[in-house]
Amino acid sequence: MRNRKKLPIGIDSFEKIIRHNFYYVDKTEMITELLHNWGEVNLFTRPRRFGKSLNMNMLQSFLEIGCDKSLFNGLKVSREKELCEEYMGKFPVISLTLKNVEGLNFESARKSLKNTLGMEAWRLSALAESSRLTEEEKNSYKALTVVDDHGDFKMSDATMEKALLILTVLLEKHYGKKAVLLIDEYDVPLDKAFQYGYYDEMVSLIRNMFGNVLKTNSSLFFAVLTGCLRITKESIFTGLNNLKVYSVTNNDFSEYFGFTQSEVESFAEFYSLSAEITEMKTWYDGYLFGRTEIYNPWSILNYVSSANSNETFACQPYWINTSSNSIIHELVVKSDAKTKEQIASLMEGGSVKAPIYEDSVYANLNVNSDNVWSFLLFTGYLKQIDSELIGETVYSTMVIPNREILSIYKRTIQQWFEETIKQEK
Repeated sequence: MRNRKKLPIGIDSFEKIIRHNFYYVDKTEMITELLHNWGEVNLFTRPRRFGKSLNMNMLQSFLEIGCDKSLFNGLKVSREKELCEEYMGKFPVISLTLKNVEGLNFESARKSLKNTLGMEAWRLSALAESSRLTEEEKNSYKALTVVDDHGDFKMSDATMEKALLILTVLLEKHYGKKAVLLIDEYDVPLDKAFQYGYYDEMVSLIRNMFGNVLKTNSSLFFAVLTGCLRITKESIFTGLNNLKVYSVTNNDFSEYFGFTQSEVESFAEFYSLSAEITEMKTWYDGYLFGRTEIYNPWSILNYVSSANSNETFACQPYWINTSSNSIIHELVVKSDAKTKEQIASLMEGGSVKAPIYEDSVYANLNVNSDNVWSFLLFTGYLKQIDSELIGETVYSTMVIPNREILSIYKRTIQQWFEETIKQEK
């Protein structure tokens, strides 16, 4: 490993990966495709640890005014000379990750969201002394950045809900360019709210915040959001008619999240592991995004790291403990007898055919047992191998994607079933 590139395990900073000579699987063609085909609001949904955060940071590094253009030297997007000239370093960017917005109650989660918004406002501190803003406009910016004696941001609830709108308007006036908005892990606050019992309050807050900035906002150039699930329009995207959604069932942008076969082959060759490709494929391949075969990037990185630091090594599950499985637990434990039988069949190598709902509503999880299949598909626990439209509903035929996920079923889901049986007795 001494003369080889370092492995970027857990690093989602594009700049850090490039500057510090980490191995980078070049996904910069995503920039090209997005800028050629963008919608005003673009939502990418993928399972956790499939490169969403890194791609969002890559977009920021490319688009933001004052960016270091040399970071992209030699990468695929640099071949697009006209596109780079038109877009690289030309936009004010608001970049948020909501992955840490959580709390045991609504009050603590709301405080966490205020702090997240306030920290991003601080990063855009050029607005505080801008000669292009009126005193009233500067005061509206400063209202986003005031902190209390404990270091928490003091903005009012009304200000918080308009914070992103305020920032886009002020950034456009300061720079003379419409703003780009990047929101990573947009659905995490809703996931946590569902777990801890304040879902309705969080839905209302997120709906108002998103509605203010994403609907009829003339200061917004475009927005990109990522998450694991698409939350239905009726909950947080009410009235948003300019939303383009790219889920695991869409072929557009399918190769930019996770590693493709050719990328894994190049990766394995670089680290002298070409002989292990078949084993890696059995354990970590099997995902299908659109029509593109995809490997789990988190597991591949960890496997290569283990292989290069141990004389004896074997494939093992790396993905299982990367985040909470609480929603899956909720769905599986409360599923009916038929669903449990179908999951048992999957574990024996069988398939299941079930309706798939692209729009998910947490509040309906306990109402319709069919929801379990949509959640398992979109969160990476199942792979779609076929689909057909019956009436107005899409029915997908699904299997367990690979040996790693099978081991997760055996370790956790089987245990959950056993716990449920004990409780029923």
